[in-house]
Amino acid sequence: MSRTIPRIFSTSLRQKNLVRSLAFLLSTAAAFSQTNTNSPGPLAGEVRSNYTKFEFQIPMRDGVKLFTQVYAPNLTNESYPFLIQRTPYSISPYGITNYRGRLGPSEAFTSEGFIFVYQDVRGRFMSEGNFVDMPIHKEHLSGPADFDESTDTYDTIEWLLKNVPHNNGRVGTYGISYPGFYSAFSLINAHPALKAASPQAPMADVGNGDDAYHNGCYFLAANFGFYVGFPPRGPVPSQRSARGPRFEYGTDDAYDFYLRMGPLANAEDLVFKHKNEYWTDLVEHWKYDDFWVPRALSPRMHNLTTAVLVVGGWFDAEDLGGTPRLFQAIDQDGHAPANTLVMGPWSHGGWGRGDARKLGNLNFATNTGVFFRDNIQLPFFLKYLKDKGDGLKTEKDPRIPKAWVFATGTNEWRRYDAWPPKNAAKRSLYLASGGKLSLTPPTGKAEGFDEYLSDPNKPVPELGEIGEGMPGDYMTYDQRFASERPDVLVYQTEPLDHAITIAGPVTPVLRVSTSGTDSDFVVKLIDVYPNDFPDPSPNPRGLHMGGYQQLVRGEPFRGKFRNSMSRPEPFKPGKPAKIQFIMPDVLHTFLPGHRIMVQIQSSWFPLTDRNPQKFMDIPNAKASDFQKAIERVYHGGADGTHLDVLVID
Repeated sequence: MSRTIPRIFSTSLRQKNLVRSLAFLLSTAAAFSQTNTNSPGPLAGEVRSNYTKFEFQIPMRDGVKLFTQVYAPNLTNESYPFLIQRTPYSISPYGITNYRGRLGPSEAFTSEGFIFVYQDVRGRFMSEGNFVDMPIHKEHLSGPADFDESTDTYDTIEWLLKNVPHNNGRVGTYGISYPGFYSAFSLINAHPALKAASPQAPMADVGNGDDAYHNGCYFLAANFGFYVGFPPRGPVPSQRSARGPRFEYGTDDAYDFYLRMGPLANAEDLVFKHKNEYWTDLVEHWKYDDFWVPRALSPRMHNLTTAVLVVGGWFDAEDLGGTPRLFQAIDQDGHAPANTLVMGPWSHGGWGRGDARKLGNLNFATNTGVFFRDNIQLPFFLKYLKDKGDGLKTEKDPRIPKAWVFATGTNEWRRYDAWPPKNAAKRSLYLASGGKLSLTPPTGKAEGFDEYLSDPNKPVPELGEIGEGMPGDYMTYDQRFASERPDVLVYQTEPLDHAITIAGPVTPVLRVSTSGTDSDFVVKLIDVYPNDFPDPSPNPRGLHMGGYQQLVRGEPFRGKFRNSMSRPEPFKPGKPAKIQFIMPDVLHTFLPGHRIMVQIQSSWFPLTDRNPQKFMDIPNAKASDFQKAIERVYHGGADGTHLDVLVID
């Protein structure tokens, strides 16, 4: 659909709902949080009948007490391992007579028997202390009372081992998203009893690649939607005070809402009013500075002693980048007893619930969530916490895989002894004149370019329909609407005569120029279905899949960071410059008859904030700073634009 400039945003953002309150706030905020297992479920009676609930205030080394719930099996004729989840999202229900409906990562864990532990992290809900959003890891503690999240986990484990009877001396940690971040944190200077950890969709580096910034571009809609409902708690522990009131958007068109809101500074002035330090910190630290460096977890993975199962989704809207990055860091360290990457066709946390057979318009023809929970997750913890079973070994493959990943396009699980696979060979997709894309290098020295006019007041939308600022399944959406816009460049191959499978990271190497002094460049890798592709039945959105342009991978890059993420540089108007960056991994097969497409644009709104196309501190930009710019993408010759990929047979 075409977009027009909406009316000027002139009323309070907390206006009464003009049409109806947006449901997308709830979906965005929930996407950042752990999979909800607190509500009553089919095993609620089993939990109450077979477990006894305890609540403790566990003291940390600095005297702060963390509120902790323990569900201990009633049968005491054997000993059990601990399985811990630490979270900033509340461990409700509170009270020893109020039980969860399910324990652990899936129903099978409830029946199997563990000592389940849930803890409000420091400064959230019922735990004492001060909460730090994206806490830092301290390389050196100042004394015996100094702490970080690693020591809080260590002290919790030490207390549990000494005070909860009938434990077998082994501990595991797990969690999705923020709880996954805490599970990853538990690996640093780990307690000797920690034998297994499964960080799932962990934030390995929020400053570059996860929730907040991607190559300098701020993920606007997701962070706004999250932080309006995630305010500071205050100094007094409370069961409820760490949640904000529901925000009234006044429209169900996120594109319209954020465009009317205006420059990024308006969010602070009109909504947050400098009362949410978490939002303020994110916006103020718009380059990769000393605020972000100590908060990155992946560089802290040294001398690990714990078996690790790192889990993520190919369509994870929030923390796709963190999963392979954490896995690679652990693998490079080389000390963990085991380290396996699991990637499936999932949105954020989609593996933790339901059958995960479909996502958006895509049908994967198998219950991928059930397979993961029963055949990967449970066997992993049973092996390392109970010495039960063979873990991730199978009859067909008696090795522990380095990667157990789902191949989109062919819809099948694959096991590899390295990631990316050892047989992956570097190839390049070359842009050429006439909107052509080829795996064959250009011949000759001739160079050409394509150009478009980028207008930040009419940005390219993320969606081709009215909807959320960042739907959890946006990576599956049809891109045909974008390919029809004059401010989006499109390049595609001829229909393929054989299948091409890409595995691992995708690396755009751009040669571009702008008439401004700063610009964003968004690169999208797309699978174009043949026109006679059959429609599924039923189709969730009523779309025809013939000619469907499936987003395989897309990432933005803020041009002023092309030489350094911490030291931005302006463009010289009209002068070509090189931009090279790494997009998150894929495992996707482009089938015969399909085409490979690349789209390039300079906005992706409101997924990312708008660039004024003027070299400046964007959080301080005024409406008058936003200007049009002519963007050029150069192709052909020795330095033409291309995408480097890894192709396997």
